Amino acid sequence: MTTILVTGSHGQLGNEMQQAAKRFPDFNYIYTDIEDLDICDKVALQAFVKANKVNIIVNCAAYTAVDKAEDDVELCYRINRDAVQNLGEVAYENGLKVVHVSTDYVFDGTNYMPYTEDQPVCPATVYGKSKLAGEQALLGSCNQIVILRTAWLYSSFGNNFVKTMMKLGIERDSINVVFDQIGSPTYAADLADTILKVLSHETFVPGIYHFSDEGVCSWYDFTKTIHRIAGITCDVRPIDTKDYPARTPRPQYSVLNKAKIKTTYGIVIPHWEDSLVKCIEILKTKV
Repeated sequence: MTTILVTGSHGQLGNEMQQAAKRFPDFNYIYTDIEDLDICDKVALQAFVKANKVNIIVNCAAYTAVDKAEDDVELCYRINRDAVQNLGEVAYENGLKVVHVSTDYVFDGTNYMPYTEDQPVCPATVYGKSKLAGEQALLGSCNQIVILRTAWLYSSFGNNFVKTMMKLGIERDSINVVFDQIGSPTYAADLADTILKVLSHETFVPGIYHFSDEGVCSWYDFTKTIHRIAGITCDVRPIDTKDYPARTPRPQYSVLNKAKIKTTYGIVIPHWEDSLVKCIEILKTKV
């Protein structure tokens, strides 16, 4: 049986991978996080892969604190670039496949049409630059790789925008939310399913692919929809990006073109509102 090593298993996507695995029983799964396996340590990674007869690595580990990364540059690059380089080298040396998750932050967000995989990259933040460096390190070290860029990720696990807006909506009478940043909310469960569909496909076609849920909205629209579905009554007020203090710039436009992954792997992608309903139903059971 094919063995998949899932790194970063305690995060949003890592947890969703564990749920998705139940729907893809034809693989053997090994879940690790920093306390089990430090992927920054190539020797330890090499030994782990050999000892456990790993065939595929799905890398869900990442440094994702966008603002904090501006001060924590060394650690950000260590996780988002150097560890990914290790994964690529170990995969190449052992004949493994790698699926690695990247981000819309490799673009600067100034576009007005959905980004395709072959458009020029131009990250504007330390986080974005470190993730791009990770992509380049992987592309330069291994040929059996799929890089999945995604955006606006949320889940019933971990800390994320959906949970924050539900909490604030309950605690406050009104909140201000940016309305001039546009993207596609993406349920991490949908991304996890897509990763396993790619790995289950009859042919493995390496390359960079974009994945997010269908449809677009602003953070303001997203919040209004979260509250409507969750039954929260709170006055949500739209504000400009310039009126919301943030350490680092956020992409104004984060919409990704998914035609390549749909065509190559036959992926059918749900609309973000439909997936949001599923996530909020789960969150209600956790209260």
